[in-house]
Amino acid sequence: MNHLMQIFALVELSITCAVVMILLLQKTSSQELSLTTKVLLILLLGNLFFWPLGLGMELPLVAYVRGVIGDLSIVTMLLLWTSLLSGRKPTPFAFKVSIACIAIVFYPLALGIGMIDPYAWGYESVLFFIAVLLFAVVCGLANWSKGVWIIAIGILAWAAHWHESANLWDYLLDPFLAIWSLIAVFGALYRRRRDKARSGYLFRPG
Repeated sequence: MNHLMQIFALVELSITCAVVMILLLQKTSSQELSLTTKVLLILLLGNLFFWPLGLGMELPLVAYVRGVIGDLSIVTMLLLWTSLLSGRKPTPFAFKVSIACIAIVFYPLALGIGMIDPYAWGYESVLFFIAVLLFAVVCGLANWSKGVWIIAIGILAWAAHWHESANLWDYLLDPFLAIWSLIAVFGALYRRRRDKARSGYLFRPG
């Protein structure tokens, strides 16, 4: 079973690495890639990451990537995959703000600052599980159905012990998701302040 977990983790991360490379390619290209092209590139790049390529490396390239960054959360992986395959519809700003606020509180406490350890809640805490479900309900009420099923898949993966971790937090949040949300929130606030300053300058009397 543990061997299968290792294989699943490497396959997931191989696909994710391929998706990240294609997203970066699209950022530098003015032409939108077709869905067929994206799928073919995922299969090609994913295989390059998954299978050993020699060159003095005994393990697949993705194993070295995993050794550096660890396993990504289910939420992060699905956000990346769907951002590539489902068009350019942005992730709601309210979701980014929520993740940023959670990360600002969670990581300092989980690292030992204070008397509360929220990471321990991820081990079958009923109240934490209910809070996650309520968060999914809020996503649904906000008409973001993708967020609902992303969280649902994360919960199902945790219940099935899909990854090595038995903590629900590891299926829902990781440092990369936290950093992305913080950059997105502060970037949006900076742009809003900059645009407001420009608007005030343009309409200043005289």
